[in-house]
Amino acid sequence: MVVLKSPKEIDKLRVSNRIVADILCSLEGEVKPGVDTLYLNDLAEKLAVEKGAKPAFKGYKGYPYSLCTSVNNVVVHGMPSKKQLVEGDIISLDFGVLFDGYYGDAAITVPVGKISEAAMRLTRITREALYKGIEKAVPKGRLTDISYAVQSYVEAAEYSVVRVFVGHGIGSSLHEDPQVPNFGKPGMGAILKPGMTLAIEPMVNEKGYEVDILEDGWTAVTRDGGLSAHFEHTMVVTENGPVILSERNGG
Repeated sequence: MVVLKSPKEIDKLRVSNRIVADILCSLEGEVKPGVDTLYLNDLAEKLAVEKGAKPAFKGYKGYPYSLCTSVNNVVVHGMPSKKQLVEGDIISLDFGVLFDGYYGDAAITVPVGKISEAAMRLTRITREALYKGIEKAVPKGRLTDISYAVQSYVEAAEYSVVRVFVGHGIGSSLHEDPQVPNFGKPGMGAILKPGMTLAIEPMVNEKGYEVDILEDGWTAVTRDGGLSAHFEHTMVVTENGPVILSERNGG
């Protein structure tokens, strides 16, 4: 069941998502060769606690960390470790918090030093695909209008969208209805209404869309070893169109 949020609930979501945006901005500034991803995890947790928020992912369905750190061919749910980042890597940082009963959730993909043109283009297309999807989150539209906008933009650039992981509704639960796929035909699914809050998150692979899950039960990698990028925003459908809640100056 899709729950429409009241203005008061949207205000609370705005606060929690701005906390996430601020922390991701801080983490982005720390990404450089020689930094290990466990340091980024610990910093994210520290900053959340300082803001009075609870890291949303830690303990969620058994996930042991506060931050997902997905490097190069890791699609999502990469586990932090002492392994250091190296020049030319790309790293996706996925983070969420719980604050005053409501969740924030967002993700960015960040270059580690100077990266290749191929990695730069993949990252750019993935970010742009996110905004293409958000543009379709308008009243009386359909859920898969978002999906189609993402998929068509990605595939026009000769990349592929991951099928097994999707975006989601968000509110007083981290994952709510509806699911928001990054692929599909337009004009299907739920009718979009003001008060719908969605976490839209394209995961885009350089090559094929197939992924494998490693033995840890969490880390998802591209089956063909190609790079993967991931961007996510939490947004709300309003009478005047989509409003992004997880931008530092948004909402």
